[in-house]
Amino acid sequence: MPSALAAACLYLFVTFLQARRLRGQGTAGAGLVYGLAAAAIVLHGYSAITSIQSPGGINLGFFKVSSLIFWLINVSFLLSLARRPLQNLLVILFPLSSIAVLISALAPGNASPFDQISTGLLLHIGSSVLAYAVLTIAACQAALVALQDHQLKRHHTGGLAQLLPPLQLMETMLFEILWVGLLLLTAAIGTGMLFLDDIFAQSLVHKTVLTIAAWGLFATLLWGRHQLGWRSQTAVRFTLAGFLVLMLGYFGSKLVLELILGRV
Repeated sequence: MPSALAAACLYLFVTFLQARRLRGQGTAGAGLVYGLAAAAIVLHGYSAITSIQSPGGINLGFFKVSSLIFWLINVSFLLSLARRPLQNLLVILFPLSSIAVLISALAPGNASPFDQISTGLLLHIGSSVLAYAVLTIAACQAALVALQDHQLKRHHTGGLAQLLPPLQLMETMLFEILWVGLLLLTAAIGTGMLFLDDIFAQSLVHKTVLTIAAWGLFATLLWGRHQLGWRSQTAVRFTLAGFLVLMLGYFGSKLVLELILGRV
């Protein structure tokens, strides 16, 4: 709990500093902001990893996994700042991260029915969580592209359009993220088929079918981009549709089982 609270406080403090920088009121340098952000992410990582460990096994509850995914998103985001001017998005991502890490620390959850994970199963879980994290970034990126495109078409050059990089760069970044996400999702599906006892069992079939359907949407979009030059709103629709299908397959079922039915 102390590490989660410290991470949440640092996330909110970085949000405050970056918001002041955006308004031209802050004096904190970029190095200080990034240093505090890195510290928050380290504390978040410690809290997320320790919270999924319990005496009865591995806790892969809804809130625990959500916090872990937010941590992976933040790690990817901080690394991407070396190549892309996305620091203004910290004011959106970090408040959500502070909520996720606190709820994860407070939520009891239940341990999964296994206390030892084979290498194959670990690969499946790892690739799945990474795929969800990267494709969550893609969905956020798609939403920003949609808003930016909407504003530019109406000749609104202030607000969000002023904070974000050019639309063409935003679209390029979206497809770069989607390629990484599709590769990770392919690995998750492949390792699931190899190392899970029965990926089409009754308890897993809905997750499997929806995950494959999401994979098909992302693959179709990337094919359309390469062969037909799809961009902008078409990319946004496919990305958000694929993300919703993917999240419904995993988080939808976990939400119903854990929070409504009280099962693991």
